[in-house]
Amino acid sequence: MASPYGLASVVGPSSSQRIAARGGRVTRTRTAVLDTLCSASQPLAHEEVGAALAAAGIAHDRVTLYRTLDWLVTHGLAHRVAGSDRIWRFNATVEEGRSHAHFQCARCGAVFCLETTSPTLAATLPPGFRFERAELTVYGVCPNC
Repeated sequence: MASPYGLASVVGPSSSQRIAARGGRVTRTRTAVLDTLCSASQPLAHEEVGAALAAAGIAHDRVTLYRTLDWLVTHGLAHRVAGSDRIWRFNATVEEGRSHAHFQCARCGAVFCLETTSPTLAATLPPGFRFERAELTVYGVCPNC
């Protein structure tokens, strides 16, 4: 079974190029964290990202990792998924402006991307409001449980 995270490369601009395009300083940690998120099959918690970095022999500390994840989210290269367990999980943003829904298993707590399900705005916004993004998490039981 494949690992849910790793440091494999992805098709398209490299992580370094994506960070530089946002005007960010290209550091080993930022690049490795974005690589990890890009190659993950599901959103990862802070500890899971840290474990992937450690397994790849990339030195880091918790504070730098938190700041890196926050920077990636702020600059649109990743997004946060709030779990019912109050743990933030992180995904790489694959396509700008494209949202997708998530599924969280009520038994094991695993969070999965639902790439074919996009959150839609169900109500019309009042005048003066501008839509930017929507978040949708579906809760239930995954096939493994």
